Amino acid sequence: MALYPDDNSSELEAMKKRWPKKFWPETAIFERIHPGDRIFVGTGCGEPQHLVGALKRYVEKRPNSLTGAEMIHVWTLGIAPCAEEQFRENFRLNSFFVGSRSRDAINRGDADYTPIFLSEVPALFRHGAIPIDVALVQTSPPDRHGYLRLGISVDIVKAAVEAAEIVIAQINPRMPRIPGDGFVSVEEVDHLVFCDEPLLEYHDPAPDEIARKIGEYVARIVEDGSTIQVGYGSVPNAVLACLGEKKHLGVHTELFTDGIADLMKSGAVDNSRKTIDRGKAVASFCMGSAETYRYLDDNPLVEFRSIDYTNSPLVIAKNRRMTAINSALEIDLSGQATAESLAGSHYSGIGGQADFMRGSVLSQAGRSILALPSTADGGRTSRIVPTLRPGSGVTLSRGDVHYVVTEYGIAYLHAKNVRERALDLIAIAHPDFRPQLIEEAKRMGLIYGDQAFIPGEGGIYPESLEVRRTTKAGLPILLRPVKITDEPLLKEFFHQLSDDSLYSRFMTTKKELSHPWLQEFSVVDYSKKMVILATVEDRPAGRETVIGIGQYGLLGESMMAEVAYVVRDDYHRQGVGRELLARLTHLARKQGVQGFVAEVLSTNVRIFRMFQKMGFVVEKVWEEDGVYEMRTPFGEPGEVEGGGDACRD
Repeated sequence: MALYPDDNSSELEAMKKRWPKKFWPETAIFERIHPGDRIFVGTGCGEPQHLVGALKRYVEKRPNSLTGAEMIHVWTLGIAPCAEEQFRENFRLNSFFVGSRSRDAINRGDADYTPIFLSEVPALFRHGAIPIDVALVQTSPPDRHGYLRLGISVDIVKAAVEAAEIVIAQINPRMPRIPGDGFVSVEEVDHLVFCDEPLLEYHDPAPDEIARKIGEYVARIVEDGSTIQVGYGSVPNAVLACLGEKKHLGVHTELFTDGIADLMKSGAVDNSRKTIDRGKAVASFCMGSAETYRYLDDNPLVEFRSIDYTNSPLVIAKNRRMTAINSALEIDLSGQATAESLAGSHYSGIGGQADFMRGSVLSQAGRSILALPSTADGGRTSRIVPTLRPGSGVTLSRGDVHYVVTEYGIAYLHAKNVRERALDLIAIAHPDFRPQLIEEAKRMGLIYGDQAFIPGEGGIYPESLEVRRTTKAGLPILLRPVKITDEPLLKEFFHQLSDDSLYSRFMTTKKELSHPWLQEFSVVDYSKKMVILATVEDRPAGRETVIGIGQYGLLGESMMAEVAYVVRDDYHRQGVGRELLARLTHLARKQGVQGFVAEVLSTNVRIFRMFQKMGFVVEKVWEEDGVYEMRTPFGEPGEVEGGGDACRD
């Protein structure tokens, strides 16, 4: 049967002839619903609008026929009589998720919210912990074997159909037939109601510049061959839009969206590297456009499974490189987040977010990513806060978040202590709120009491200055400005330097590296000073390792800058120092610096030769106690060159 048949009359007559006892007048059907019954309604865009509307009209005419009924669902986008004042005595909503249609009623106490992992709900239905008297669902027309399909809403609907005393199905020719768990025999259904009407559609808000920037950062974290889960909203939508260049992605998710369909059409998602359900995009329900519903119809590359399968952390964890991408309302400086409520006011719900973040953490090489704008309320409120507001539900624990991403960068929290987490999160907060967060973190004892901080433009990390280079020895490195969060990396780096390297660079062999001393390198006013790190990726740990550091700082009004660099001993003679010096020269020129000055041990001939090899005119100004001042005025632009394209951005 076609998704959009031209003539429904013959099809309806054939169904009535084959199952005459299933078709009753709607009034007679609704008379079977009793006061106090628990009525389940299909999820989201799969809501049977005609059935819910007909029940509403039935009760309007007979207000005393049905009182004290409880309506149970996950999310409504359509008709919501339980949220209307006139039906207050007839229906009371009990929702497993808080959507826009039910939010006000729940927050004023006229409806109920049940916080629960959605993966647990089917078992509650089956075991009678939450009894279902009546289930109102929407299906496709039956196939020749007498099976309906739940189409875009399998999730907890399948379990509700199995557990309900009375099942009323709205047959809609527009409901796509999707492979998976959504099969329901006509024999399991008590009443059939035919109605050809457009399915509800859900359109994510168009991503703004902030969401697009967040999406670009998240795309850096997602590796080719990963299996992804993505939530709903403008930020997840922007993330999906930024994954188009990835290869061999897989999908194991709760919600199937337009963005996932686009990635499948483009070939970025082919599900070829999945550990389980290989070759299939697995989801539980869809909220999207009519175009996506058509794409899903009879698509052998997609399966919609019951939510106790899709959302089971044990199933999720079976996918290698499982990458869960979700959002939140707030995250505190220790890494715990709320996605459902703020200060006792309900906004959404637990949903499947916690299941997927936990499952991805358990997955081999898995990653959990929390992506959110740095502010709310038009920039008046920071989403990164010292502590969650009292009354806010903790949706994600501190151990379930690997990465946090805002439009200001990426914070990697996994295996970090609370002090490191706090600084990492402050570094990606909105600059307007960073000074306040620093002071609160100090007051709470989360960071050092003497932690330095550069407010204003001079302290904003200049991401645009990051460049990747390959040294003359073929070593790929990242050259980037130092961050306030780099103190642990710098401490590790300096401890690994030999006494000779320490003495040549710092004229000391002391390795007791204090916090104040390290702050001189990690806390930088970028308008006056530049510290560049050369890093490599430490596999399989997946973290950065510093192998070289270079810096310059302006000397008063002279427009000369003091310069220095040092490379880890096991990376000597690989061209790292040359790349560092070339990068520092390039950045200094752009800032208007006219040359470098350095204090050098007279025995340190390597640095003298390095400058000469790179084309600098080197002058020894004075020498005292084995130390001389070396001056290297810049010539014309282009005279000093590094390895490869080191002088180019």
